[in-house]
Amino acid sequence: MKKQLILASALLALNAHADDLVINGCVIQPDTKCVNTDLSGANLMHADLSGADLTGANLSGADLRHAKLANAKMEKANLQGANFARADMRHASVRGSKLQNANLEAINGWALFGQGANFHKANMHGANLNFARFSGAKMQEANLQAANLEIAWMTKVDLTGANLKNANIQEAKLNAANLENADFTGVRKHYATFQAAFMEGCKNCPFGWSKN
Repeated sequence: MKKQLILASALLALNAHADDLVINGCVIQPDTKCVNTDLSGANLMHADLSGADLTGANLSGADLRHAKLANAKMEKANLQGANFARADMRHASVRGSKLQNANLEAINGWALFGQGANFHKANMHGANLNFARFSGAKMQEANLQAANLEIAWMTKVDLTGANLKNANIQEAKLNAANLENADFTGVRKHYATFQAAFMEGCKNCPFGWSKN
């Protein structure tokens, strides 16, 4: 009986592995290791990649809507044009990655690490980016309308032409940020800091802050 149970367990494990989605050698599962893998254009909607190591991977144009990416490592990855709408990206890291034109609408990006990443024209409408780290990130013309950036660290972020209408940046750090031509209409900014921020052409920016 014991041998039969062991054999049955082994068969179940084998069948479970056979059902795993594999793309270019990358097994789509939690904690997977897919460094530098080409996953461009892949359908990963609802995929569970929690804790995955996707460093340097090519996910350009991939469909990651509703995907589970909590604690995933996507540093120096190509995420251009990828669709992350409503994905769980809590504590995920996209440091130094390319996210131009990516869709991050309504993601849960609590404590997301995005230092030095390129979010040019990315859509982050309604995203939860509470406690996120974006120091040195490029966010020119990004859509951050109604995004929650409370207590976010945004030192030296380039927000040229960005849309932050009705966003929450309370207690955020925007020291030395470039806010040229950005739109801060309706922004909640209590206790946010703007030391040495550049505000030329910014709409509804707190111009009382020192620019020295």
